[in-house]
Amino acid sequence: MSGTGAYGWGFTDDRGVEAGARATPARVVAYVRAGAALLDLGVTPVAVYGSGHDGVEPDPAKDGGLAAAGVPYLGPGRALDEERLRELRPDLVVDVTYDGKSPYAVDEELVTGLGVPLVTLSVGNDLSLPAIIGRFGELGAALGAPDRGAPAGVPAEAEEAVRAAAAGAGTGCGVLALSGGGDEQVYLARPGAWPELARLAELGVRLLDPGPGPGANWLTTGWEGALDLAPALVLYDSRAHAGRPEGPGRLPAGARLVPWNPEIPPSPAAYARFFHALAEALGD
Repeated sequence: MSGTGAYGWGFTDDRGVEAGARATPARVVAYVRAGAALLDLGVTPVAVYGSGHDGVEPDPAKDGGLAAAGVPYLGPGRALDEERLRELRPDLVVDVTYDGKSPYAVDEELVTGLGVPLVTLSVGNDLSLPAIIGRFGELGAALGAPDRGAPAGVPAEAEEAVRAAAAGAGTGCGVLALSGGGDEQVYLARPGAWPELARLAELGVRLLDPGPGPGANWLTTGWEGALDLAPALVLYDSRAHAGRPEGPGRLPAGARLVPWNPEIPPSPAAYARFFHALAEALGD
């Protein structure tokens, strides 16, 4: 929620921390996932930074429309130095959180040491997908984004496309989400740990669960684990640091491949694009 409090502008983030400023922040620096979502909503950041998985160049899978909009990429957030951030003269820094306590990609002490307010929004499975998208919409509105009548969730037509395609594909079309870890290792997603996968399951997509074992979000195993689940369709991690799923003995013959960014920008437009791509693949 947002409010003025003792300031001209205020916003309470998902840690329960109220960020305040004298006026509506105009110069926003954000984690790339948050920045891409804000751009979709009509708020253009002055710069974005990556995570510990990212290098000195932006990851095309996570970029959204940032490069086309001319938004500079600063490299990994934890490598940001005080001087570089100060040069940008930010009014606000926006990050994400998976645990509801700490920003994921930036050093909180660096930001607060500069006297810059920090907003951190949850993208973990403590919130549903519509709630996550809705919170970014609230922040966008608080930052002056134009009211485009965007839904607080994935657009209904995109969800209906998935629902219809899943019904047509039937129960025999098992869908496995994974992230390649090299020649010998793969990370199999636990559907309930990922808000978008949980929502797809609610829409009728038959998401395959890798079963018991260590790991809250992923089960780490050999590629034989993916083969044993016999997926008809594979959502593969398309981020730059993830290994490709193609290779002998990795997936069943004929399995369809659909790129999946586990850090999709939390905006209606970004999730609509992903849902439509999945619906098309399910319908093939």
